[in-house]
Amino acid sequence: MGNLRPVLIMGLVFLAYMMWVEWQKDYGPAPQQAPVPAVSDSPQPGAADIPVLTGQEGSVADLPQVETPPLPGQSGTDSAGDRTERQLVNVRTDVLDVKIDLVGGTVVSAVLRDYPVVLDQPEVKVELLQESGNHKFIAQSGLLSGLEAPNHTSLYSAERKEYSLGEGAGELRVPLSWVSEDGLRVTKTFVFRPGRYDIGVLHEVENRSAGNWTGSGYLQLQRTVPGDEDSGGFTNPERYSFFGIGFYNPEDKFEKLDFDDVASDPYQKTTTQGWLAMIQHYFFAAWIPTGEEQSTFTTQAISGDGWPRYIARNVSPTRTVAPGQGTAFESTLYLGPKLQDVIPDIAPGLEYTVNYGIFTVFSKPLYWLLSKIHDVVGNWGWAIVILTILIKAAFFKLTEAQYRSTARMRKLQPRIEQLKERYGDDRQRMSQAMMEMYKKEKVNPLGGCLPILVQI
Repeated sequence: MGNLRPVLIMGLVFLAYMMWVEWQKDYGPAPQQAPVPAVSDSPQPGAADIPVLTGQEGSVADLPQVETPPLPGQSGTDSAGDRTERQLVNVRTDVLDVKIDLVGGTVVSAVLRDYPVVLDQPEVKVELLQESGNHKFIAQSGLLSGLEAPNHTSLYSAERKEYSLGEGAGELRVPLSWVSEDGLRVTKTFVFRPGRYDIGVLHEVENRSAGNWTGSGYLQLQRTVPGDEDSGGFTNPERYSFFGIGFYNPEDKFEKLDFDDVASDPYQKTTTQGWLAMIQHYFFAAWIPTGEEQSTFTTQAISGDGWPRYIARNVSPTRTVAPGQGTAFESTLYLGPKLQDVIPDIAPGLEYTVNYGIFTVFSKPLYWLLSKIHDVVGNWGWAIVILTILIKAAFFKLTEAQYRSTARMRKLQPRIEQLKERYGDDRQRMSQAMMEMYKKEKVNPLGGCLPILVQI
């Protein structure tokens, strides 16, 4: 038996390198961006972030890119650039406080009522979506067509400006309406449910015009990404875990994309049953199209005044609606924490937003066991202690073998020293003599190392 020490050393070096790579991803220095002016608190949306219509196979169709519509009196196509007064719809559930801008029906704020920013200030809650400051993060959706259709710059109307999910209610529906001059009617409805962070979003199209209407639906998340230091001089906490865009489809599974890579290497994939998300440390937002249709997922980077804006987008196939007929574009918007026992039931693969990297095969079962222990003891500290004891118990035989091998090696140490004195610089003969001694004494020189490697 040859000397296995080089093999062990190479294995340990490779393991250390892989751990260093993963550590750099989560805790390494974040890339510095050149300082630029802060984003305005009232940014004006335009055509730059409106997608072009895509066809059934994901290629660009003959229909032109939608431009920001002008202001035709009181028509439903009023643009944000012509508004002087903010019009927000406030929605309150037991877990969410949401603000919806009537321009585009855009979700511009989402406060997570059960999650304080810091424990000693429980009244200050996490605001996952926000439309102002350096950390602008909004959820947009709309329709695309060569004819009139409401996109995220179009003005909707609402029956009320305040909605609240009553105690005992099964759901809360918040409808927004848009009507074109030629008779196209669109109702955009948000559906909230108690205890849920997933929101149903439904675009219902009624064609009351004299001709066919052809169009497509799109969903997109948009956010700015400031540098490593925010405006207050504090280090951005998101750098300590994956902070970026995630895409999922059944073929490729989960794919991560850093914001820095969007401009140089934009993403594009046409698939079914996929979803997109923007992920940060403990929380994420995701658009989940409903249905079996093939749709196209893309990214876009927009630079200009202020911090760069990044967009993750889904565009559905085009549909044709005859006069007097209708259709509906359905989707789900998730705004909340990475609840590992909840999110797998919302969409296939959504649990991948909790990303363990190369150690997933170990980490997911360990987390499952940790959560079950927590369900029993009700304390995460004691759950960790008990899990550690269970791991040590599971590896007891390996640890026992390690100690036994170490003791045998200690007994052979005087004979090893004699071999060193006898053969001096003749390392080959000394190695052969040591292997013969190990074989005769039935000692494995790696017996004390392999158990440690397995536990690491």
